[in-house]
Amino acid sequence: MSKPKRVGILTSGGDCGGLNAVTRAVVRRARDYDIEIYGIKDSTQGLMNRPVDAELLDIKKVSGILRYGGTILGTINKGNPFAFPMPDGSLVDRSDEVIEGYKQLGLDALIVVGGDGSLAILRKLAQKGNLNLVAVPKTIDNDLGATEYSVGFNTAVDVAVEALDRLTYTAISHSRVMILEVMGRDAGHIAVSAGIAGGAHVILIPEIPYSMEKICKTLSERRDRGINFSTMVVAEAVKTETGEAVKYTNSLGQSLYGGIAQYLGDQISTSTGIETRVTTLGHVQRGSKPSALDRVLGAAFGVSAVDLIAQEKFDHMVAWQNRHIVAVPIMEAISQYRAVETDGGLIKTAIGLGTYVGEIDRVTAAS
Repeated sequence: MSKPKRVGILTSGGDCGGLNAVTRAVVRRARDYDIEIYGIKDSTQGLMNRPVDAELLDIKKVSGILRYGGTILGTINKGNPFAFPMPDGSLVDRSDEVIEGYKQLGLDALIVVGGDGSLAILRKLAQKGNLNLVAVPKTIDNDLGATEYSVGFNTAVDVAVEALDRLTYTAISHSRVMILEVMGRDAGHIAVSAGIAGGAHVILIPEIPYSMEKICKTLSERRDRGINFSTMVVAEAVKTETGEAVKYTNSLGQSLYGGIAQYLGDQISTSTGIETRVTTLGHVQRGSKPSALDRVLGAAFGVSAVDLIAQEKFDHMVAWQNRHIVAVPIMEAISQYRAVETDGGLIKTAIGLGTYVGEIDRVTAAS
């Protein structure tokens, strides 16, 4: 093929801080290769719309967006084109419409910024339609194994730390236990990092089982030593002590994590008599303006994604490894899941600080 001259970019899945930094970097770097960048609205939905919902992005359109939260392109985390939900409740394969939208725009390649689910769907589309694809990792959960950091994670941690700082003041004022429930899907990366940075006394993650008795003992001993407050951070996917996931069903029929902090709070207040309050941070972690690190990471990923297209190195994802930007095959990237390493440095740090992080011995025994 001739050198790429027209490239699309879309953001897919949940929003987060740093997405606009990627878009801005892509547009700015593309000038060096004389490549036009088309911003596709609302992920694959924009390619299904007729006419295709996309616009040519120039320097003026991306000026100033580096510090914006969310994504100027819009995004969706539902509506798989291979099983698209219709008003009558049926599921229809609309993948050909997405492929046709790519062709109608006359694209030579597509940059997708997304997590493992989005990348799996877009790669399937690329394979079916012979589309040239380059990926940028984006997830606040930071669970893509091929990259040490994904866009959005650091911002989510910063928001959680700020929340924990604020809760600590009111915990001291009222002699309470404050429990903060954070996002993270099935991984505890946000909880561990925020818990250490925010000085939490208990950190619970789905990778490590816990003992309710030990939690209550930890909090009661602090009270008995004359320390009138305690803080906890719990990841949303932590289960009850009996192994049950705590979920709720929203208006769309989706089963989502949420409520483990309230379960723990009720158990603690009943067992210890300590007044306990619960805060579920939720989507506040997604909506913040990006941290400095996510702006840098987004910029580096955006530049590198365009470089891969100029090199015609498709079906790859840019990744951060050992302080370098590298390219890994998309299939390899999405097949590697990265949970919190229970014998890793952050868990050892938390334990060294005297933080209760669960029953590590039970993890060792299970393995």
